[in-house]
Amino acid sequence: MADIVLTGDTSGAITVAAPAVAGTNTLTLPASTGTMITSATAAADVPKPTALSTASGSAPSYSARAWVNFDGTAAAASMIRGSGNVSSMTDTGTGNYRVNYDIVMSDSNYAAVAGTSNDSTIRLDSHATTNIRVVANATAANAAIISVAIFR
Repeated sequence: MADIVLTGDTSGAITVAAPAVAGTNTLTLPASTGTMITSATAAADVPKPTALSTASGSAPSYSARAWVNFDGTAAAASMIRGSGNVSSMTDTGTGNYRVNYDIVMSDSNYAAVAGTSNDSTIRLDSHATTNIRVVANATAANAAIISVAIFR
């Protein structure tokens, strides 16, 4: 497949060149008009959304900065079932885990929530910018399903 080439000049005009191949080539542009971002400086001026698009009501809405669902009975390399902004898990002992962030937090003043599948308690401590420590059960037992979410 050939590339469509966009070229510009100092007048601000942009030329669209069709691929040099036989056949039908269609470039569809939106019917509305707008401003194209032409530099990193212009991109910094684009307004940031103040609320999630699925939120309702007037209270602010905050999404999770990191989350993970993991199997505490598995080996560290295969613990993670699903995650966002979590690079890896570290098994630091029976019932003790460290959730390692892919992109670090700006500080350690974040909220963390967790739950487990068994009849145990979860303790979250050692909030760091790079990870959080999760302790499952006061008796240090591995749990098959543990979920953690980080909000900031």
